[in-house]
Amino acid sequence: MAQNLVLNPSFEAHSSYKCLVNLGGFDQSILKWSIPNYGSTDFFDSCSQVMGINNYNGFQKPKSGTSYAGMYLYTNDNYREYVQGQLSKTLIKGEKYKMTFYLSLADKSSYVLTDINVLITEEKLKPCYHSNRCEKVIKPSKATEGKFKMYSHSEEIYFANKETWMEYSFEFIADGYENYFSIGNFYRNTKTKKQTVLSTSEFYFSYYYIDDVSLKSLEKAQKEAIIVEDKPIIENNTIYTFKNVLFEFDKSKLLPNSITEIEDLYQHLLVHPNLKVEIYGHTDAVGLATRNEKLSNLRAKAVSDYLITLGLKKSRIKFFGFGSSKPVATNNTKEGQELNRRVEFKLIDSN
Repeated sequence: MAQNLVLNPSFEAHSSYKCLVNLGGFDQSILKWSIPNYGSTDFFDSCSQVMGINNYNGFQKPKSGTSYAGMYLYTNDNYREYVQGQLSKTLIKGEKYKMTFYLSLADKSSYVLTDINVLITEEKLKPCYHSNRCEKVIKPSKATEGKFKMYSHSEEIYFANKETWMEYSFEFIADGYENYFSIGNFYRNTKTKKQTVLSTSEFYFSYYYIDDVSLKSLEKAQKEAIIVEDKPIIENNTIYTFKNVLFEFDKSKLLPNSITEIEDLYQHLLVHPNLKVEIYGHTDAVGLATRNEKLSNLRAKAVSDYLITLGLKKSRIKFFGFGSSKPVATNNTKEGQELNRRVEFKLIDSN
């Protein structure tokens, strides 16, 4: 039950709640993710007829949820695509971690690879930085001036399954600088280990789908298993007010001090997978009622979105904005207005 440090681990949170159809649009659409070069990594949403389960490189259902990504890991001209993820916190020096994600080879791929790597870095990689070639193979020393280390799957195997998802995982001891990671093929064609597979395509390439990325502390998992019973009890069907979920005046962007409390709620929901959560946003009575209602809804949505980026499935969360209609104190004083500007939550047993 250790916390997944990868934000938005299955690509479910994106810039629009409408069905996304955007070939090569991963970098513009997926929250908390980017691409470290100028390749055109793809995003697939099962709601789409074009960029969904049936897509231009094959057929694949998501490992979980409704979304997954796709990228070219080998092409004849050394063109490469990657995904770059952000960790929720810097790793602790000397602590042991495990990284896991799932891969599926696209139906039309003509090559299967074993050279799939994870580059864990101190800083975010910069496209076209220090002569790092914009759309080609990334050379780590040319993409960052910070610390980095390359990791590979614990066994040297070819990821050849086109029917289902294969687990990719490895364990490592952190050096204490790790904030970002990039997944892909960091070897040029001449050094890439590959095997030919049957394909209906006239082109020669290797294209992989990827889903469910996680990085967890193995030591923290053991500790949490011991102390979980000592955590404060949160009763179901009871409305609680976040103490430190705060916003700037007339804004809906979460302040940094708000994150810890929301992450604590996420941990509780991880330990209790049968629970769903509702988020309620409220404002004081200052300003127009229509603006307050919209603002309260946006603030509740901000908390909901952050829980989703941590890994909570959309089906387990709902959010509502009540404006100034449910005060808990007078609006005639600043102190009362502060109490009325709040975000609440309620846990509901889905069994």
